[in-house]
Amino acid sequence: MKIAFQMDPIGSVDINADSSFRLAEEAQVRGHELFFYLPDNLAYQQGRITARGQDMTVQRVPGDPAVLGNMREVDLRDFDVVWLRQDPPFDMHYITSTHLLDRLKPDTLVVNDPFWVRNYPEKLLVLDFPDLTPPTTIARNIDTLRAFKKEHGDIILKPLYGNGGAGVFKLNADDRNLSSLHELFTGFSREPLIVQKYLPAVRKGDKRVILIDGEAVGAINRVPAEGETRSNMHVGGRPEKVGLTDRDLEICATIGPLLKEKGQVFVGIDVIGDYLTEINVTSPTGIQELERFDGVNIAAKVWDAIEARL
Repeated sequence: MKIAFQMDPIGSVDINADSSFRLAEEAQVRGHELFFYLPDNLAYQQGRITARGQDMTVQRVPGDPAVLGNMREVDLRDFDVVWLRQDPPFDMHYITSTHLLDRLKPDTLVVNDPFWVRNYPEKLLVLDFPDLTPPTTIARNIDTLRAFKKEHGDIILKPLYGNGGAGVFKLNADDRNLSSLHELFTGFSREPLIVQKYLPAVRKGDKRVILIDGEAVGAINRVPAEGETRSNMHVGGRPEKVGLTDRDLEICATIGPLLKEKGQVFVGIDVIGDYLTEINVTSPTGIQELERFDGVNIAAKVWDAIEARL
């Protein structure tokens, strides 16, 4: 098959952690042809969806993860699969790319399905499952946020469309910084904020469960660094081996059918204690860590699911 990766610069990836690299590596082992391009080089041209990029051969060489060919323009309808793999923030640039990629249907399979990526960003899809999630409010109005804090005491405040733990704050019941943080966020963004009741279980870790075509295939636990509330590996969270609990399986059984129906082939959900906090569909991570802990070829399972869809 011909496979295109729309992603952040390939030259800067960590070959031992990056999930996009691992997906490309497995595709290459299967004999598929790889093409790489940046989101900025995606275009609509008189009915054609094109990309300027380079043929790619990945290699497990530190600091040199890929050999790239000459820059050329391609029609993405000539490809079997296009991977939507750039990292958030989920801004208008990101949303526009989903609109353009959506025009490739039915000729080319885009993973994950861009229509539903656009409509199911990480912190919003969980609102469909209130019985699985901690108390949550999304608002821009400071009085609404204050009322939530007054009701629940310790809270987590974060940008609605952020990623990687950036801009995440824990506010204790007696913390007086809510108004200042509200001024800071609303001063540079028109987006609302999301607040959730703080879950003390996060001290034991924030579990990343990976689902492929709606089925749970494993999990890793991400333990916050000393003095940190955030468990994201981008900010020093430590991955460790962990199994799936009955509650994890219950959560996956509830959300899995919807993910499969909407073409969300590779998804990573976040579970703290007994609660679902995020459903990551834009550019989930965790494949390589899970493969090392469990000794299972997760990338192969992803490609098996894609090839079955084709």
